[in-house]
Amino acid sequence: QVQLVESGGGLVEPGGSLRLSCAASGFTFSSHTIRWHRQAPGKEREFVAFISHEAILTDFADSVKGRFTISRDDAKNTVYLEMNSLKPEDTAVYYCGATSTTWSAWGQGTQVIVSS
Repeated sequence: QVQLVESGGGLVEPGGSLRLSCAASGFTFSSHTIRWHRQAPGKEREFVAFISHEAILTDFADSVKGRFTISRDDAKNTVYLEMNSLKPEDTAVYYCGATSTTWSAWGQGTQVIVSS
């Protein structure tokens, strides 16, 4: 059974940092691209970042470029989203996901609140 579980969210002041984790199981993790999306209150879910297999490629939404980094540890089946210089507009539920030709799976999300 494919499963992804996000963790690491919380309340942080503007300018602060958080590291989100996405732990995966049930598929060949090292062969898959992992994506992070987020959904702010009252808004559509939006792309944040992705990391390809073997971390060959990464990409970020313009709104987070230069502030967020993404990495993976295939030995732990985990992807990390390091978020720095956080802004109130980064407040959202963050989801990680993976897809293949036959399935698509997303975690339940982890809440990030950026507020003073």
